[in-house]
Amino acid sequence: MKKRVVLLLSVFCSLHILAGERETVWPKGKMPDAQPHQIAAMLDEARAEKFNADKHRTAYLEWYEAPSKETKNNGCMILISGGGYYTCCDMNFIKEWRETFTALGFQCVNFVYRTPRPEGIPIYQTAWEDGQRAVRMVRSEAAKRGFDPERIGVISQSAGSHLATLLATSSQTPAYTPIDKLDTVPCHINWAIINSPAYVTTDGETGTPSTRLGYGKDVKLSDIFKFDEKTCPISLHHGGADEYSPNGSTLIYRELRKRKIPAELHLYPNKPHGVYGVARGVEFMRQMGFIRPLEPEVELMSRYASDDARREKVTEDVWPEGKMPCAQEHQCKPYLEWHFPKELKTKAIQIIYSGGSYMGNDPNGFEVAPARRYLNERGMTVVTMKYRTPRPKGLAKHTTAWQDLQRTIKIVRSKAASLGLDPNQIGIMGSSAGGHLTLMGVTSSLHQAYLPIDDIDKQPCNVQWGIGIYPAYALTDGAEEPNKGGGNDDEAVLVPEFSFDLKTAPMLFIHGDADGWASMNSVKTWEKMRSMGIQSELHTLALRNHCFQRTASPGTGSYTWLDRIGEYLENILK
Repeated sequence: MKKRVVLLLSVFCSLHILAGERETVWPKGKMPDAQPHQIAAMLDEARAEKFNADKHRTAYLEWYEAPSKETKNNGCMILISGGGYYTCCDMNFIKEWRETFTALGFQCVNFVYRTPRPEGIPIYQTAWEDGQRAVRMVRSEAAKRGFDPERIGVISQSAGSHLATLLATSSQTPAYTPIDKLDTVPCHINWAIINSPAYVTTDGETGTPSTRLGYGKDVKLSDIFKFDEKTCPISLHHGGADEYSPNGSTLIYRELRKRKIPAELHLYPNKPHGVYGVARGVEFMRQMGFIRPLEPEVELMSRYASDDARREKVTEDVWPEGKMPCAQEHQCKPYLEWHFPKELKTKAIQIIYSGGSYMGNDPNGFEVAPARRYLNERGMTVVTMKYRTPRPKGLAKHTTAWQDLQRTIKIVRSKAASLGLDPNQIGIMGSSAGGHLTLMGVTSSLHQAYLPIDDIDKQPCNVQWGIGIYPAYALTDGAEEPNKGGGNDDEAVLVPEFSFDLKTAPMLFIHGDADGWASMNSVKTWEKMRSMGIQSELHTLALRNHCFQRTASPGTGSYTWLDRIGEYLENILK
């Protein structure tokens, strides 16, 4: 009878936990580095009037209600709050994440670690011990709770993201001495969504904001992150104005790329410390197959096949007859086309052109027409440009295209006011070689590409923003071909033709993580601009190669990429 009672009690306790009860991570008396000033509680609970600290000394897991049978996808999400390792304070984010990922079919569990910071040991040590033990416990309960033990992800913020980065990159380094059989269970995770990781650069690793904003030849990624063989795919999200430097995220991203571990990097201009782009994290998980198998890919041109939003198209030559500089017989004739929307909603103008290795370019192809139609639908005037290709003989590959771009910008600016548009709200957008051309236009407008020929050339050719879609040829290890070293080495620097002059404009970058014309083309340009005080936006897309948008699966970043452009333009044109 006694055994039956014990069994019934065990079943009752198990069911009670499954219904949402807390589960302590450490057995009584076995918690390593126990310190009397530390507690494990979310901030709202710790501030409650009758809070008893002695009853909250041990880190715990709080299991939430299981997803419905209809949505269940065999995965688990561990939710990790930030709080500077002083507290666990992100109650609102925990609630948002729980609702988001439960609806997507994940079993969610809140992990609450010990705070405030321990004394006499690294600020993260007790939390890391709690974290490794918590992952082991989550994995050990997978069968009972109905998920795959190799489908465990985390989402985190701030100090919680520092901890999540340790869990994601360094699971083969023991944080504590084993205490029981549970410690034979692996403590690696399978993916991570990491928001605004704090303390990851050496100018802030002791627990302060980045004292030099993450810059300096001697500022590195903290060496506590081991990037071992169990390092998992990561989606990194960071505000460009974060005092816990976003360079920490770019450095983590670079280490993942060196090891060919799929990753995403999402950087948001002018945003302070915080959580951004949960939807981007979901797209990352969908692209990686962590939610469900990918849906079949869809052709971009089939999704944007109609010109119904266009009122009128007007074509004109870029150069007057006989005045084209560096004219070469083997090159095509450049021209531009105005695409006016039926309903004008902004006076801003977007210039768009394609890539093609500077050997050819197509203003009606998948790199131009869908974006043009998308922006016409949003009430924006678009100018498309056919620039001279193939490459000029005896000149740098981009020379004649750059001349055509400068002239096009001047023409657009000279006519904008008469068309009811704003001559001081002009942006440029190009893909691949066109992305390189965009960087020329954005960074080097004070550098004259040709001698003036008429009054139009009295107009300035600077722009107010640029959009670079997988720009090629931006780094010295890929100045003429795909990046030999992936752009990851310090020796791979930006090519010298980019002046980064005083008129350099902010940019939006979108780049495939697996692109041979490496995403570091975009990342290192973003870093350079930030060092100049220019806030740009950047999104890389896991597993995606060059021309990521030509076909894409619904619900992934490669499918929704045009919305990043729409959102970016909304923000800068406010």
